[in-house]
This record gives sequence, structure tokens and C-alpha cells, in this order.
Amino acid sequence: MWYKIRNMGKNKLSKFADMASYPNVFQYTFDTLQKAEFPYKGSWREFFKNGNPIVLELGCGKGEYTVGLARLYPEKNFIGIDIKGARMWKGATQALQENLANTVFLRTHIELLPHFFAKNEVSEIWITFPDPQMQKTNRRLTSTRFMKDYSRILDPQGFIHLKTDSHFLFTYTKAVIAANNLPVFLETENLYASNTDGKIPNIQTFYEQQWLARGLNIKYVRFACPEKTEWKEPEIEIEKDDYRSFGRNANVSMADRQTHK
Repeated sequence: MWYKIRNMGKNKLSKFADMASYPNVFQYTFDTLQKAEFPYKGSWREFFKNGNPIVLELGCGKGEYTVGLARLYPEKNFIGIDIKGARMWKGATQALQENLANTVFLRTHIELLPHFFAKNEVSEIWITFPDPQMQKTNRRLTSTRFMKDYSRILDPQGFIHLKTDSHFLFTYTKAVIAANNLPVFLETENLYASNTDGKIPNIQTFYEQQWLARGLNIKYVRFACPEKTEWKEPEIEIEKDDYRSFGRNANVSMADRQTHK
């Protein structure tokens, strides 16, 4: 390989330098897109050099889930999307080290998805443990603002996976699904107590392990998102989550949780 992967304990500037040289990373701002269109919009399969399904992970963070999916499903192509380059560096580096040719990362804002994917180009979308954005509806990744974009780029037979610890976001998403009559294929409020017959990949990111260690149930729903002429935001009052995330080195018990509301 012509690129160089250095040690894992790197600062942000070094990681950004690596990302700029990685062949499996695209970095595009809105200003960049104003100067030139993204070259693989509508032709991602040409980039991957195969006709396999395109699967996105939105808000991929460190890329743990994207890399995990790519390992499990070599017959699919995976694109992890996030704006945090220093976090994404870990997944991009692992993918290179493991020669995962079916994995790339796109550093950009999720609001810009229509600039990168053509109509019906995507087969699946994973949304894993996003910020529930309890104060700002239009920033929730399952709000109708984003659903409109998802519906345009998804194949008519495609679907969305949501995996979350948040009761608030799960309840809100189910309300969006109901208000817009979206077909649901699988739903559970306690993933690891449910008999899903292996239909959901057994991949646990650092933050999922954190939620499980704190005694929280993992919720999951898989649903279709067909293109619609009109989307309805649900009118619903939802009790807010009474906990928040802690840092990577935190060791938080259920009792401690009550003191950090």
C-alpha cells in the first residue's frame, strides 16, 4: 500500500493529515460542493467496482459499526458518514489495515446527503445511537426534515435501521413512522431480550456497551421510507430521557446516574 498508517495514539492534526491522504476517505464541505459536484454521485458502484448494494451509516463516529458491518457482509458496500474527522480516523485506519475494500468514509454534514447520492442509489441506512436532540426537532436524524432526503436516495425496496438507547428518540421515531404510514419490518424495545433470529448484526460499539453497562435497554426498529409528496411531523409530547452520555473513561453506576441529570 502506498499510504502510511502510523501509531494509534495520535493528536488531531496528525489524524487530519492521515485522513487527507487516505484513499478510503472523502472530505467535502458545502463550499467545496459549490465549486464542483461530487464525482461519484450516481456512480458509487463504479467507485467500488462492483454492483453490490450501497449501505450508509449516518453519524458513524469512530466507524466501529461501519467496519463491523463491512466485516460481516463483504457482499455489500458500506459508507460511514460523519463530520468529526478525528473520530472517523479510527474506523478509516482499521478499514485500511484490514484491507476492507467494501468500506469508505465520507466526512461531511448529513444535511448534504443529496449532493452525494442519486435517486434510489442507496439500499439501506443505519442510524446508530444518534444524539436524540430533545430540544431541536429538525436536528433529529429521524425527523421529517431528514426523512425527505432519505426517501429520495433509498431504493424503493430499501429500508432504515434505527438502533438507540434513547426512549425519547425511539418514541418520537415511532410517532413519525405512524404519522406517515411507513411500513415496519421489525421493532423491539429490548433488543437483547428479544428473539430476533440473528436478523440484527451482533455488533456493539463502545457507546452501546456503555448504555448496557448502565442497565439501559437497546431499542431497534427497521422500517421502509418510500418517497412521499407530503411528510407530517407528529404532534406528541414525549417524556425526556433522564440521563446523559459520559466520557470514554467514565465508570457510571445506575445510582451515580441520578446525580448527573
